[in-house]
Amino acid sequence: MFDFPDLSRLVRPRNIVVVGGSQRPNTEGAFLLENLASHSKLLGEVYVVNPSMKGGGTFQCWPSLAALPPGPIDVALVIVRASLVLDVLRDCALREIPFAIVMSSGFAETGPEGKTIEAEIAALCAETGLRVYGPNCPGLTNMRDTIGMTFSTAFAADAANVGPIGLVTQGGGAGRSVIQGFANGPGAGLWFSGGNELDLGAPDFIAHLAMDPTIEVIAVVLEGVKHGKRLIAALELARANGKPVVTLKVGRSEYGVRAAQSHTGSIAGAAEINKAVFRQFGVIEVDDLDELVAVTRLLAARRRPASASLAILTFSGGAAAMAADHTGMQGLQLAELTSQTLAHLKAVLPGFAAIHNPVDVTSEAVKSIDALVSCLCAVAADPHVGAVLVPVPADYGEATERIAQAIVDAAANAASPIIPVWMSRRQGAGFDLLERHGLAPFTSLSKAVAAIRKTVPRAALPAAVQTRAVGAEAPRHAAGLTDIACTACNEATAKQMLREADIPVPAGILAGSADEAAEIAAGLGFPVAMKVASAQILHKTEVDGVRLGIDSQEQVAAAYAGILERVGALRPDARIDGVLVEKMFHDGGREMLVGIHTDEAFGRVMTVGLGGIFVELMKDVSHRVLPIRKADALEMIGELRYGAYLGEFRGHAPADVEALADLLGKISEFAMKHPEIREAEFNPVWVGPTGEGAFALDALILSAPAEGAVPTSV
Repeated sequence: MFDFPDLSRLVRPRNIVVVGGSQRPNTEGAFLLENLASHSKLLGEVYVVNPSMKGGGTFQCWPSLAALPPGPIDVALVIVRASLVLDVLRDCALREIPFAIVMSSGFAETGPEGKTIEAEIAALCAETGLRVYGPNCPGLTNMRDTIGMTFSTAFAADAANVGPIGLVTQGGGAGRSVIQGFANGPGAGLWFSGGNELDLGAPDFIAHLAMDPTIEVIAVVLEGVKHGKRLIAALELARANGKPVVTLKVGRSEYGVRAAQSHTGSIAGAAEINKAVFRQFGVIEVDDLDELVAVTRLLAARRRPASASLAILTFSGGAAAMAADHTGMQGLQLAELTSQTLAHLKAVLPGFAAIHNPVDVTSEAVKSIDALVSCLCAVAADPHVGAVLVPVPADYGEATERIAQAIVDAAANAASPIIPVWMSRRQGAGFDLLERHGLAPFTSLSKAVAAIRKTVPRAALPAAVQTRAVGAEAPRHAAGLTDIACTACNEATAKQMLREADIPVPAGILAGSADEAAEIAAGLGFPVAMKVASAQILHKTEVDGVRLGIDSQEQVAAAYAGILERVGALRPDARIDGVLVEKMFHDGGREMLVGIHTDEAFGRVMTVGLGGIFVELMKDVSHRVLPIRKADALEMIGELRYGAYLGEFRGHAPADVEALADLLGKISEFAMKHPEIREAEFNPVWVGPTGEGAFALDALILSAPAEGAVPTSV
């Protein structure tokens, strides 16, 4: 769907020009030149453009881009004040420089004037093909090839620890924290920090990392989402290439949204939709920077558990009990060790040791490295075990160093990952030993188990954990898009469209008079429902425009007259097309909500949840970006916290979940065939007992025309 740009010349340039480099001490321009001159392995020439600078130090200085000698330049590093940036970029385009990294600040993050400059730069990019990275960013850090296109004074230290992690952030401070969190373990190879992402952004960087053979894990800190569909395409590319994406989304509260917007000028997005998108496209979402580092390190060290069944092995009964508690609280399982594993432990450990999971080898066993290695390897080899958690409760000097050595020896050949947890604040030689061998221990049991849960493949998690991970909020109800001219059709027209799309709806006919309504009702069979039909009335119950359970022709005629009188009094401005008469369903079904709304970042999103009176009461919904498959529909239904409502309980037969999933799929197809539909709500959707199907009892559809077109009804 999207052609992502080739960023090879941006990431690994041969010739570079620095516009605005400086020799004044303690300036960003000076730090940038220092990184290039003293800490980078340059592949070609570096030119410095600064008309007020008499010499470029290590590099030759030029008065302007036009004065540079002929030859290709891959990247311009721009570090001048915001008011000069546009002219510099025009010169870059004339010089046919393909990429510019703009480190200057003072753009959209500062207000209207900065946004105007950004708009002019965006127009220049569209006109010339120049690609801009930034502005308002610390630069691009290539640790793998030791090319420091950044003003950060920490680059030299960062470049000393290279590994298979690709990092994407929008802000520099958060990214630096993550990079430093990777110290003494698998490090990063590339760090993109795109700032305001005026042109190139997180989707482009994720796509590049997804295709980079040296990158195995992608860590992302997102403050906002500007191009939701491109982000989805990049996430799909990463998944297709087997690259796990670990993401911290900033702006999950009202305060966070405001802070993110003021920082990068971007769209934070609805938290529940961001969460749903990450889930839909295989992203591992984390809650803070510590967890981002922890989960990413586990994956980069290839210590991802194969299942949700953990074994705990320690020499402290208290630590074993606490670890077991955290395992249960995270919804994971304690593995049941096989008889072969138990026999091995019994043969090696003293008689008073606890050989069942959690395993307490006692302080006696730690006196022998060989015995401890043997126990660790046996437990890790157990086919029921997805990972082995090893809490080390305190630093006992040489004894703890022996434990650390046993963990290192066992981990080298273990069938399942061995994950140490150093519970003491005193980090001695044993801690250092683990770090040196790429087994940097967690320092908290709760964080360790939480990280393990995040890295367990979703399909291997217990169903209850998969459901609990959603935590969605109540859906947005269709009520018109205030910034787009939207129109609605009456319910009878909407239902006819649904019938033509093979979406089940009740049998019903629009009546134009009381006599016609009575005749229609007799033909449908009683009881019937009657609802006012008007494109101007979105919520019929608010104007007393609905009558249910009507079981005679006389009642139908009276209801017809009553609806018109009541609605006419409350909404004299509304055009009434008649009254829709429909066959009612029996009370043995469940009521669900299905909705579609247009998200600012990701486009149209489907919502499913408990309907009727439960919508606001339970706030139990799940979301997916359109289009969805039946498998997505079943996942959405399975994620509902109160999904037991659809099961068998108190004499009620289980609901027809398969039919509900089919209906969701058909609504998705219907919406994809009608791109003009911006919002829709089907509440309630009646789901009968197994075999009786699912039907949209109510239908509200809002459409918006393509830009520049005249609004029309759906």
